[in-house]
Amino acid sequence: QVQLQESGPGLVKPSQTLSLTCTVSGGSITANYYYWSWVRQPAGKALEWMGGMDYRGTTYAIPSLASRTSIARDTSKNQFTLQLTSVTPEDTAMYYCARATSMVPKRDEGYWGQGIQVTVSS
Repeated sequence: QVQLQESGPGLVKPSQTLSLTCTVSGGSITANYYYWSWVRQPAGKALEWMGGMDYRGTTYAIPSLASRTSIARDTSKNQFTLQLTSVTPEDTAMYYCARATSMVPKRDEGYWGQGIQVTVSS
């Protein structure tokens, strides 16, 4: 069974860069036809798809975050990563990584990590 696990700092200072890693087990991140996404959810708000990568390594990002978002992968470690630059308190959220057959997965679609709470505060 595919499992995803987010890791990274739980606290980031404003203006710094948030870096998260998603470690995947039970399936290769290069397996055909799957999409690997980063999704976040601020407290009390809806899920927001941030961006992702397809099985070929092509990356996508929501336009509002594209200038601050970088998504990459390390196939040797079966991991993919998220970097979000110039963070503000508005970036405080639960961050999830997910695998699905669509780029923008619904919450009940595919496999998701348990999530990691990231707080932006000085």
